[in-house]
Amino acid sequence: MTFLPEPDFRHDQPCNRIGVLLINLGTPTAPTAPALRTYLREFLSDRRVVELPRLAWWLILNGIILVTRPAKSAAKYAGIWQAGGSPLKVHTEALARLLAAELAGRTDTPLVVEYAMRYGQPSVESTLQAMKSAGCDRILALPLYPQYAASSAGSALDAVWHTLLKTRNMPELRSVRHYHDHPGYIEALRQSVEQYWAEHGRPDVLLMSFHGVPRRSLELGDPYHCECRKTGRLLAEALNLAPDQYRIAFQSRFGRAEWLRPYTAETLAELGRARTGRVDAICPGFAADCLETLEEIAMEGKADFLQAGGGEFHYIPALNTRPTWITALADLAMVQLAGWLPDDANAESENARLAERLHRALDLGAKK
Repeated sequence: MTFLPEPDFRHDQPCNRIGVLLINLGTPTAPTAPALRTYLREFLSDRRVVELPRLAWWLILNGIILVTRPAKSAAKYAGIWQAGGSPLKVHTEALARLLAAELAGRTDTPLVVEYAMRYGQPSVESTLQAMKSAGCDRILALPLYPQYAASSAGSALDAVWHTLLKTRNMPELRSVRHYHDHPGYIEALRQSVEQYWAEHGRPDVLLMSFHGVPRRSLELGDPYHCECRKTGRLLAEALNLAPDQYRIAFQSRFGRAEWLRPYTAETLAELGRARTGRVDAICPGFAADCLETLEEIAMEGKADFLQAGGGEFHYIPALNTRPTWITALADLAMVQLAGWLPDDANAESENARLAERLHRALDLGAKK
């Protein structure tokens, strides 16, 4: 194996900075077929995302999907594209900047906060290299997926490990696996919904739509389904919703295999046929709005509901850069950074307690 060079390393300049790396899914560089082809090739070539025999999948991907899908996806992206790029990029970029400011207010230790995309740019590898060049020898990797799935958070962390496998001077690393039941995250969701309802009134049913994964992943031991259900239950409890006032469903099904049920599109059609007066939809599994929320739910989902006979449909935006979400994310990061921050009194107290326990154990061992 060839290891990456360390062009910025100097023996007379110690590297002692702490970095926080936010990782999101990714985005094409433009709403065009060529850009989508590049993005989809990288995304759908990930073995965490598609667990099919390589040769068969290569033929399907290159012979069918990358021939027919890029133009269709590009047209959908064009409908939500913003001046600064895709909404996912715009929100994630702002999130990193606001988190940096929030953390700066909590500690005197300078922190380097950056973001990367699992697919597309800025890549995990290039961002990690830039953070090392900035002097980071301790890095917290924080995938922006509330619920863990092998195909999402697992893949994001794969990209980190893959880079470190090629790194000569490796940084100390910590990672966040999930935060599906973190109190701050649930509270941020609750406040988001309550604020929307205060401005627009309440629905008959709140639909919580999570990104789907093949059902086979559940059978193989992936915890994603359970964590989505727990997030939905905790949010419903925080909102004091009765069982008939909310639904949990899964969107973005791809291919012919069975995915996690119930499907969002079918659920919306069912609610429409029942002549439900109003449905509000929220996507708690997405930290930032993107194609799957703004186009698939806010547009296609609305059409499914109305065409089936439903009355009124509202989409409640993702957390994006809400202040309560920034606070919750900072809380999550600070817990993981404990012990790295010299001015963290809680970490110092915990270290002191651990040291005392160790000394007692050694004393008992010596007496024996």
